[in-house]
Amino acid sequence: MLTGKQKRFLRAEAHHLTPIFQVGKGGVNDQMLCQLRDALEARELIKVRILDNCEEEKDDVAEALAAGTGAELVQLIGLTVVLYKESRNNKKIVLPKPSQK
Repeated sequence: MLTGKQKRFLRAEAHHLTPIFQVGKGGVNDQMLCQLRDALEARELIKVRILDNCEEEKDDVAEALAAGTGAELVQLIGLTVVLYKESRNNKKIVLPKPSQK
């Protein structure tokens, strides 16, 4: 689970990214989830665009993407979903440490 500070950091990192996947009329499927897992392993942080013709609710699509890939849902803004999953082999992003109380 990401802290608020870590989510803020990841939102700032994702700001300049362009969406590399699109969810359209077909919705979320197994093939898409497999490709998303591969992309997350390579990049750790990705954006996914939900197209206007998608028949599912955007909140449901975002939750399905996060659950299906095992990633953290960083942000859902408009029709853009930001996902983060720490890579096992290609670690690039160093998250801020959670504050100790």
